[in-house]
Amino acid sequence: MGSEKSRVPELKKPRSAALFDNSLCFVQFQYAIISVMSIKVIPGGTITSPQGFLAGATYIGLKTKGDDPLDLGILCSEVPCVAAGLFTTNKVKAAPVILCQRNLRGNKAQAIVVNSGCANACTGRQGLADAEHMAALAARSLGLQPQDVLVASTGVIGKHLPMKQVSEGIQSMSISSEGGHTLASAITTTDTFPKEIAVRVKLGRDEITIGGIAKGAGMIHPNMATLLCFLATDAAVSPVLLKKALKNAVDASFNMITIDGDTSPNDSAIILANGLAGNKVIRSGSTEAEEFQRALNEVCLYLAKSIAQDGEGATKLIQVTVEGALNVEQARIAARTIAGSSLVKAAIHGSDPNWGRIIAALGRSGVDMQESKVDLYFDKLRVMGAGCPLPLDKKRAKSILDRAGVPIRICLNLGKAKATAWGCDLSEEYVTINSEYTT
Repeated sequence: MGSEKSRVPELKKPRSAALFDNSLCFVQFQYAIISVMSIKVIPGGTITSPQGFLAGATYIGLKTKGDDPLDLGILCSEVPCVAAGLFTTNKVKAAPVILCQRNLRGNKAQAIVVNSGCANACTGRQGLADAEHMAALAARSLGLQPQDVLVASTGVIGKHLPMKQVSEGIQSMSISSEGGHTLASAITTTDTFPKEIAVRVKLGRDEITIGGIAKGAGMIHPNMATLLCFLATDAAVSPVLLKKALKNAVDASFNMITIDGDTSPNDSAIILANGLAGNKVIRSGSTEAEEFQRALNEVCLYLAKSIAQDGEGATKLIQVTVEGALNVEQARIAARTIAGSSLVKAAIHGSDPNWGRIIAALGRSGVDMQESKVDLYFDKLRVMGAGCPLPLDKKRAKSILDRAGVPIRICLNLGKAKATAWGCDLSEEYVTINSEYTT
């Protein structure tokens, strides 16, 4: 396949330019951390950076807002893939989710067709028939079988897809190894910039690549809170390991972000592995499996943080780290509860050092804690020690909370477990965006 095309679309800046430019200690800093490890970031990398993956996108009239009109896209591997997926825990499941869960029973797939602007959720039997028709149309265009194609949709709930336009768009679409960037743009809705990354990692004498794209700015909460995430790798991976690796990566990334406490009926994280890197099949328990997991984790963390950074109306990225918990699950619950608190989010938006809201959220999280042992920090500024308030330097506290990236750290001092969650502040613009979503 050809190399990455030099013409790479410029990323759209988030609603706050300062948020994009100044959050190096969070999302962009991740690049620097990865690059000094055995995992190397590919400049301009995307989901088609791994060998043998092609993508493309077009516009069929589904999107009504935004500067980028692309709203229908396809990802395809040149050869069959081992595949795995994780999907929404919402009891209302969109038609594409139902189809994907069915098609992935054999742990195989070769393509994904996706649209934005219409969720195809709460659309009954017609919605499922439309999702099946999308898969069949894409399969026919690509020379595959319908069961080889997965389907994803995102956008407004309760509307049927315009299948005539979908059919015409699929038939006219061209795909290439340089189409990953356009696909990343096509899956966005209220996002202000596409989320994409690719890394290379050495596995012994072999080198494999993992690429990913994601979308999401609203309806994000830790119950498979990805909205949409597609991952591709040219590594040869066993089906058992691929499922396990995806779950581990999602648990540490997409399930640790929150924007508004809501979970979409369409949430989907899908990974395709085509084996074209020529490596020996990676299996659980091996050193190669550990390296693969580490690389997949970094890709998902980058995409998840990008989603939290781009939350609807967001002006700040919030990072909540809980240390000293009895176990990892309790640390995760506590961190997610604090990051998702509307009162905490509102206080951060106004740079109000009202740390009582953080402690209150911790207390209602249900995790084991002893108030007399809790320490609380804004970055390195300790504001609560051993359960008691400390003299507060309000000027210094406010300067920390004024940052585009706000780090909060809580030490429970009960055990050794640690977890981090990410969220964003709650602004007036969030209400504006969601009060006008369909009008």
